[in-house]
Amino acid sequence: MNIKLAKPLLISSFSTIDGRGVNVHIAYGACLFLQRVTNVIIHGIRIHHCVAQGPGPVMGPDRRIVQLGPVDADAIRMMTASKIWIDHNTLSDCPDGLIDVTRGSTEITISNNRFKFQDKVMLLGHDDGFRRDKDMRVTVVFNHFGPHCQQRMPRIRFGYAHVVNNLYLGWGQYALGGSMNPSIKSQANLFIASHGGNKEITWDSSLNGNFKSIHDVFENGASFRESVDSGAAMRPNYRPDQMFRVADGRTVRSLTNSAGALTCPRTSRC
Repeated sequence: MNIKLAKPLLISSFSTIDGRGVNVHIAYGACLFLQRVTNVIIHGIRIHHCVAQGPGPVMGPDRRIVQLGPVDADAIRMMTASKIWIDHNTLSDCPDGLIDVTRGSTEITISNNRFKFQDKVMLLGHDDGFRRDKDMRVTVVFNHFGPHCQQRMPRIRFGYAHVVNNLYLGWGQYALGGSMNPSIKSQANLFIASHGGNKEITWDSSLNGNFKSIHDVFENGASFRESVDSGAAMRPNYRPDQMFRVADGRTVRSLTNSAGALTCPRTSRC
């Protein structure tokens, strides 16, 4: 199934988009928009070549007409959203970014996705003036970045990101970036620098972020510039029911082998 959206798809709270067992592409038009919603799962979709949209009316939840302003060409955009799970999707080739988490969005899990052929991959935090994003918490886990991802894997403003057990196949400008005093806990990831490319993983425009590397694995000369002050603030605020086991970084290749939209028959469990 190939879906070309004429307008951004506004997703309702307590909704699941599940593409398991089929081959669904959302491409060459508008893409997904989560605005002021909670408890949403997006699973098993291929989203690519999204197109920016001008302002205008869009059908929203409960068949209400919503007046939207301009929408950038992001694959999945979240504004003031919470308790969102983005899992096992394949995202690529969008003019703006692949995932935006902005304007007070929090409790976001981005897991088991495949990101490829993209300049700006993932933005966490609206802009340098939106201080409400200081309460943002995002978990980025079991994802496969590459080939040909350049930056923002993720880039975060103000808030906190736990980046764990991800595979990085090179990067252009940087892999992990931040500004406005963010906190990034990088744990047991596998960073494989490109031959002849940039080796430094981090970028901090404000020079006051908390960047901490714990049991990461570095190959081909990859290097991680930790912050001077990156101690107690790096503990994630997970509830007991949210805790998960962190695997050894040397197993990340196998952990991320099935990242992206799954290819399996509808009759199987996947």
